Parts: sequence; structure tokens; C-alpha cells
Amino acid sequence: MALEYRLKNGSYCLYDTGKPPSRVTGEHPLKLKTDVVSIAFDALTGQLHDHGNPSFIRLKVMNMRHSLKRQGAIEEANRIVVVTGPLPVEEVNKCLHITGYCRRMFRRLAQLPHGKLGTRASGFAQARAA
Repeated sequence: MALEYRLKNGSYCLYDTGKPPSRVTGEHPLKLKTDVVSIAFDALTGQLHDHGNPSFIRLKVMNMRHSLKRQGAIEEANRIVVVTGPLPVEEVNKCLHITGYCRRMFRRLAQLPHGKLGTRASGFAQARAA
């Protein structure tokens, strides 16, 4: 599955670009639509755990932390970071496709522009084509 977020009408839309576009709409299958996006990752390694709707991610991370703590992996549980907000779609897509990129994005979080202002609709595809 090849996933890519695009900003469409002020919402983050997650498309499965690994499947062919619809003959009717010309768009790839839509997997998720949300106003803000959450990214859960390991603060030490930058490994992406999950991404998507903030409510879903918050619940999933809470369960993941409880499970890790029950197993005695307290440090690992405490390293899980969740970033939520109007992040630049290009940065979100890099987190999905570049191993460890979440940690680099997190370090620059304060300098990143508002994700819904002045971003391109398909930043990852444009960056990948360049």
C-alpha cells in the first residue's frame, strides 16, 4: 500500500496511491479525511508507529503505552511521542516514506509553517518528481 496525504479543501486526505484511480473521479481510493493529523513515533529512533485521525491515534498510543509498561518496557513506552496539528503535508508524507524522518521533523517543529497555509496540494509527489 502506497499512502500519500494531500490537502484538499482544508482537510488532510489520505489516498492509497498504490491502487489505480477511479474511472469516475480520477482519484485514488480515499482512506481517511481529517481536519488535523496526528503522527505517533519513537522519539529516540524516529520510527513511525502510526498516523491519522487524532482521536484514533491518541487511543491507540494510550493502549500501546499500557501494553509496553505491563511488559516492563517503561522506557520504550515513554519514548512514544504524538504530534498533532496542521502540519505541512510535505512533512507528513516524508514521515510516511523516509525511515526515521519523524525525529528530524520533531526537532524542527517550532520552525515549520502552519500546514494549511501556503502548502501545495500534493507536496510529496512534487518533491519526489523533482
